[in-house]
Amino acid sequence: MVLFILIGLLFYLSIPVEGKKNIHLEPASISGIITQLSQKGYEVGSIDKYLMVAIGKPQHGWVYLGKKKLHRLDFLIRLTSARSGFHKVTLLPGETTVIFLRQLAAQLGLSEAKLMKQYRAQSAFAEAGILAESYHVPSTLKEKGVIRYLLKYSTGVYKKLSMDLADVWDIKGWNRLLTVASIIQKEAANKAEMPLVASVIYNRLQKNMRLQMDGTLNYGEYSHIKVTPKRIKGDRSSYNTYKHRGLPDAPVCAVSIDAIRAAIHPVHSKYLYFMRNSHGTHDFAQDYKTHLKNIRKKRASNRQLKK
Repeated sequence: MVLFILIGLLFYLSIPVEGKKNIHLEPASISGIITQLSQKGYEVGSIDKYLMVAIGKPQHGWVYLGKKKLHRLDFLIRLTSARSGFHKVTLLPGETTVIFLRQLAAQLGLSEAKLMKQYRAQSAFAEAGILAESYHVPSTLKEKGVIRYLLKYSTGVYKKLSMDLADVWDIKGWNRLLTVASIIQKEAANKAEMPLVASVIYNRLQKNMRLQMDGTLNYGEYSHIKVTPKRIKGDRSSYNTYKHRGLPDAPVCAVSIDAIRAAIHPVHSKYLYFMRNSHGTHDFAQDYKTHLKNIRKKRASNRQLKK
């Protein structure tokens, strides 16, 4: 009888378990872990629960299994012993690719130059090819794989949004949309302001007015550099919207989903101007006279604060 049980157990342990190479588990009891695994499509049951009791409680968080198909015993052992195979990296909204890849290289121990080379080779966009988001990057990837991983996810999101919007994926049109979204990202003080800033951009473009927005000059290496009159005078790139009409040739920075949605769905307004007020948000105006009034109001408020 015992022999039959052992044979049956050995056979059960040899049955393949299929799933993903990496799995995320929330902290839970062994029963809770079994439930999570079942919900994720893994064929586990009460026998596995008792086996885990004998082998050891699985880890929580991201667990790197290494293969999509494992024998059941190997699968259970890896759940309890495999370390996390991911690095969590975050691209902040408004940051530029050159700064992000510099930070990424330092965090992952990779080459900044190789990361940039791969980005330029693989991305359809000079900037904003990677969506501003947090990512769990597999620790086994090198420069080429890391960029492919980030771009694949971002492009997937972009394509879905584009198809929902216009039933077509047009890289040139999407580059324009990302460019508008990137200016919104740089200029808006918060999420609520984004559709208002978008309306100002579109209204000024429609009237063939220069955008004249400082945020467009915070591109590339200048991401965190204060825009001065000297900088405005000397910068000859298309990002200088004080000198050039229309949009820059490429996005200014990485963008969030909120900025993209604002670019797609701006508020319908007659606003042509906005300026940062004493509260850190913006006052919007339809005409230059009101804009000047807002400037004087801020100056008066600043004088009061200095007293």
